[in-house]
Amino acid sequence: MARDPNVPTAEVQEVVAVFAAADADPAWLLCDRHPADTVACTVVEPDGSTVDLTFGELRERSEQVAGLLTELGVGRGDRVATMMGKSADLVAVLLGIWRLGAVYLPLFTAFAADAVASRLSAAAAAVVVADRDQAAKVPDGTWTLLVAGADGPRGLAGRLEAAKPFGGSTVVGGDGPFVHMFTSGTTGAPKGVVHPLRYVAGWQLYLRFGLGVRDDSVYWCGADPGWAYGLYSAIVAPMVLGLRSILQRGGFDAAATWRTFAELGVTDYTAAPTVYRSLRTSEAPVPAELRLRRLSSAGEPLTAEVNEWAEPALGLTVHDHYGQTELGMPIGFPHHRDLAIPVVPHTMGVALPGWSATVLREGTSERAEAGEPGLLAIDIAASPLMTFTGYTGRGAADRFTADGRFYLTGDLAIRAADGTLRFSARDDDVIIMAGYRIGPFDVESVLVRHPAVAECAVVAAPDPVRGEVIEAFVVLRPGIEPSDELVRELQDHVRQKYAAHAYPRRVHLVAELPKTSSGKIQRAELRRSLRTAAR
Repeated sequence: MARDPNVPTAEVQEVVAVFAAADADPAWLLCDRHPADTVACTVVEPDGSTVDLTFGELRERSEQVAGLLTELGVGRGDRVATMMGKSADLVAVLLGIWRLGAVYLPLFTAFAADAVASRLSAAAAAVVVADRDQAAKVPDGTWTLLVAGADGPRGLAGRLEAAKPFGGSTVVGGDGPFVHMFTSGTTGAPKGVVHPLRYVAGWQLYLRFGLGVRDDSVYWCGADPGWAYGLYSAIVAPMVLGLRSILQRGGFDAAATWRTFAELGVTDYTAAPTVYRSLRTSEAPVPAELRLRRLSSAGEPLTAEVNEWAEPALGLTVHDHYGQTELGMPIGFPHHRDLAIPVVPHTMGVALPGWSATVLREGTSERAEAGEPGLLAIDIAASPLMTFTGYTGRGAADRFTADGRFYLTGDLAIRAADGTLRFSARDDDVIIMAGYRIGPFDVESVLVRHPAVAECAVVAAPDPVRGEVIEAFVVLRPGIEPSDELVRELQDHVRQKYAAHAYPRRVHLVAELPKTSSGKIQRAELRRSLRTAAR
């Protein structure tokens, strides 16, 4: 069906107005306005059993959480973090935080203690709620630790039972802080981004227009809620819409995914391209009876072999979508029946409702011609869903054009004559592995602290399943002998000191690193050497 750009205008304006209002109340918007007996989420256990949580039950549990947080001194604007997997407890804790007008700080469960400590300190967290298997990674600090699934004075369940419920909710307004996240870049420490409540409007509209979910959809987002896409697509936006969301506990498993598709009658699914590649290569059989109607991906570029498999195997085309923690989801191939356009391989799609995207000539606010590579940018004045103004404590001058008219994504792209955008390359070195954005600086900072390492550089290498993986080039200190044992030791060092998912899959022990005359490491040369070696 032909795309009609006029269809969503009124709805965009209406949703933006709701979330930008001075009396906007997150607990009411996400939960309290929905019928109490409507299912908010279905949690799928590793054995395939399911547990439903209604909006009424969620309200009661979150009031108990808010009461406990109040007793711990948490109030409006305070930061509360979690290190939790997908569960009903996680959803109740999140709503309890927002019911108080406090601000949520998500921590990815694969982070090691050092990464956890740096983010807790930078955000000045007041309380941390961790699953029992994550609690050991939360260091002592000025924050209070609560442990889900544990007994004793730190046990969450016991403390909740004794807490006085917090009745009602807190108005924070559209500009009130809602989530405090960290996004990694190529240099410096992780950058803090505070999302105001009105940022949620973009995710509600993304589910409606980008993902195409409907009132009768059985919806599942497979992304991890420790990151923006999983938090908003799997939890926040479905709650706003009063739509049941599926939360599958544990790590990815192809057989379990197929089982959930079949047993719950999933119609709408979104996940990183890595998930589709894993389903494609898995030996687990595809169930005969599936109700899948719409498939989407985000987090990394969608490679062509995914749809070369999905179209004949499932009779569906995966729609690629593009976003950033700072923005939300501004670009993609929409599923909405009035906006849908043919999916083109190796192409990002078009600007979604509420957004205006273009390509600029480098160093200017001048739009590049069709077919001309340039900087992917968001036209701020024409994008009512835009909320980002800067990073906490450091601004973001390099993220905007000199005249302040455009936000620069940091990616290179090409605009076709029909308005579709094709991703060309990143103009920084962020590694996107299985949908996770990993800053090379974070990994390098850990590696260089190993006593055997003199200097190092981390780059992305292509991978058929994960899209990209981390490879490290390491120069050893004088007197240190290279060995396979040392390579394994360096990989374990990153696992333990930074994050289990972000260790280098290969470590190259080299005599020196390629550098410019000013001493900057030439990562492009390292990537080129990897491509040459792979031929």
